[in-house]
Amino acid sequence: MPKIVDHDQRRLELVSATWRIIARLGMDAATMREIAAEAGFANGALKPYFPTKDDLLAFAFEHVFNQTNRRMAAATTGKTGLAALRAYCQEILPLDEDRLNEARIVIPFWQKALTDQSKAELHDLSMEQWRTSLVEQLQQARSEGEVSTSVSDEAIAGHVMNMVLGAQITAVLDPDHYSPSQLAAQLDGYLELLAAHP
Repeated sequence: MPKIVDHDQRRLELVSATWRIIARLGMDAATMREIAAEAGFANGALKPYFPTKDDLLAFAFEHVFNQTNRRMAAATTGKTGLAALRAYCQEILPLDEDRLNEARIVIPFWQKALTDQSKAELHDLSMEQWRTSLVEQLQQARSEGEVSTSVSDEAIAGHVMNMVLGAQITAVLDPDHYSPSQLAAQLDGYLELLAAHP
């Protein structure tokens, strides 16, 4: 009887292998041959799932985004206002090894998105979802009296997006100056500014 292959599971195994290679050796080392070997598959076994490395990278980014969203949903359950916003942002910040590896996937995806329209559209759709959620949390925080600044919620959401996405770059490139504790403190400091009364 032929072995039944769980194709979704295999795709996730290949994404995990890609993360491990990028974390250890960088993006250039993540060739299709190396990914197959890391996952324990024959080289040709990747083709039915990901015909090219770009296809694999796009799937990896979408997986990172979906995984982050699942964590966000769990982390914000039962929270409102700035507490929800803090918990939401902490799931983007590279505060542990898994989230740091996610940043290592996202950074080369951004590079690809500069010249690939389909990847740019995927990125824009993902980021718009985050911006919308942040604005909703800020509106709730303002209605609860937690935010007193006259800066608009849309502008604040833009600041927060720049901070958390920028943190993905700085934590990868300069971990000594952007440790998890430092990144968490920076987020808390920014939220304190929003809550400060004039």
